[in-house]
Amino acid sequence: MKSHYRTLIVVVLLFSGFINRSMAQQQEKIMIYQLLPRLFGNKQQSNVPYGTIEQNGSGKFNDITAQALDGIKELGTTYVWYTGVISHATLTDYSQAGLPANNARIVKGRAGSPYAVRDYYDVDPDLSVDVNHRMAEFEALIKRTHEKGLKVIIDFVPNHVARQYQSKMKPAGVKDFGESDDVHVAFSPANDYYYVPGQDFVVPAPKSAQQTPLSVLQQEHYAESPAKATGNNVFSASPSVDDWYETIKLNYGVDQQNGAKQYFTPTPAVWTKMRDILVFWTAKGVDGFRCDMAEMVPLAFWNWVIPEVKKVKPELVFIGEAYDPATYKSFLTTGKFDYLYDKVGLYDGLKKLIRSEDQADVNDIRKVWQQESAGFGDQMLRFLENHDEERIASAGFAGQAELALPAMVVSATLSGGPVMTYFGQEVGEPGRGAEGFGGEDNRTTIFDYWGIPEHQKWMNDGAFDGAKLGDQQKELRNYYIRLLQFSGKSEAVAKGQLWEIPVGGNMNKRMYGYVRYTANQRLLILVNFDRHYRMESQVQIPAEILQNRPLTTATDQLSDLKLTDLKDNTIPIWVLPMQAQIIAF
Repeated sequence: MKSHYRTLIVVVLLFSGFINRSMAQQQEKIMIYQLLPRLFGNKQQSNVPYGTIEQNGSGKFNDITAQALDGIKELGTTYVWYTGVISHATLTDYSQAGLPANNARIVKGRAGSPYAVRDYYDVDPDLSVDVNHRMAEFEALIKRTHEKGLKVIIDFVPNHVARQYQSKMKPAGVKDFGESDDVHVAFSPANDYYYVPGQDFVVPAPKSAQQTPLSVLQQEHYAESPAKATGNNVFSASPSVDDWYETIKLNYGVDQQNGAKQYFTPTPAVWTKMRDILVFWTAKGVDGFRCDMAEMVPLAFWNWVIPEVKKVKPELVFIGEAYDPATYKSFLTTGKFDYLYDKVGLYDGLKKLIRSEDQADVNDIRKVWQQESAGFGDQMLRFLENHDEERIASAGFAGQAELALPAMVVSATLSGGPVMTYFGQEVGEPGRGAEGFGGEDNRTTIFDYWGIPEHQKWMNDGAFDGAKLGDQQKELRNYYIRLLQFSGKSEAVAKGQLWEIPVGGNMNKRMYGYVRYTANQRLLILVNFDRHYRMESQVQIPAEILQNRPLTTATDQLSDLKLTDLKDNTIPIWVLPMQAQIIAF
């Protein structure tokens, strides 16, 4: 194993030309565009619920062309997060390539969840034109992405694997998870999995007795003896249908059922296996990892593995999916993450404002930067959509994509941290349809084969020129282009200080403003979440912000509107309902 690890290090160093050290100091904001290749390039529009890959189609690595990447880069993107790249459990049969379908009773949906990995050393066969050359097609996509000046992020799923995990593509000398386990004990520091000794695994019954096109397939028996613990820390042979029953929890040396006692010396086998997996993908040219459910893995593992992998490629970016604000700081300091999700905080607060809920209050924005992430706001990843969340334009969220534009301005400008856009967000994709496993849930399915209608209009049969978009969609996309390009290159946004404007005029709990400034650039950011009233006030700019550069001009960077009547270093503000301004002065 050690020789395998050293070989990978040498390969990566040669691949990266001994590393471009200029990247170690990030000068501009990281701007991420998330897409699922299975959905992104799919041109088919049949959209049969629970449809097969033949019925509904699947996007391929090859569909993400130079033209597609140009369109992605136009949105100010610097990193593309290719979601669902690694091979996962599926009901599609690739026996001709040695990859038979998985058991339908432990797969969610027809295509399967990207987060039920079945081989960490392989890419998903759905995404290739020639299954036998699938890795080469992914490597070509990495090359195309890099040629456009973009960097590549993929998922790292450390907490759990698919029930039928078996690596057929692992390098020589690598042991599979569980290969050397003692299955007669519930826990051993030497085991890769947790077990329920003497009990067979019981697949939970579906929530509904209603028949689906998968019902016949689900009659096949699934045998697992002894049962293994389920991914969301269910140490029972009989998880519920709401559990992550399709996954198996990995053992990082924590005896979860006995006070979470830790056994980290010697280094657990799962730790070194995961390190080698990260180095393997780094050798392919990957520039960063979005780490799924990072909080479900011991902090000590991150503290060890991230520096280990950065020995190979120091400029790698690690993003943690985290939901407990009380642990954010420790995951950034002790855990060594570069960035963390800001979901429980800014996203949740902005969603209430977008939806104009009774409890919506801009104090949620204030709390984020003044308390929750004070001192490390530049390490928080902001977003309004991703594969887990409801689509803004869905009936269950806002019903109209434009209602989120003030929130997107906040997400993009509140700090120097990364901003993420989810494919289709920029054209108002509503996530409509009961695609299969997920049902009608206001989201774009990650479990099924499906065409994404509004995104397909921008895709335009592979031209990626937006020719089929409506005028309102073109206007929306252009707004995103302007906002994200400006925010990504703005010095004041990337590293400026923040001053909150005083409440004045008619400002209420749904109106907010702040200045981001450096010695070279000053921006007044104004957002009005009120559905009925325009925001009106006068903002006197403090002398320490003006820095002996008098206030003579002020222009909205989102509309080119020039503000007049600038007297006594005061800017008059006038923002329409559900609108925003970024005023350079």
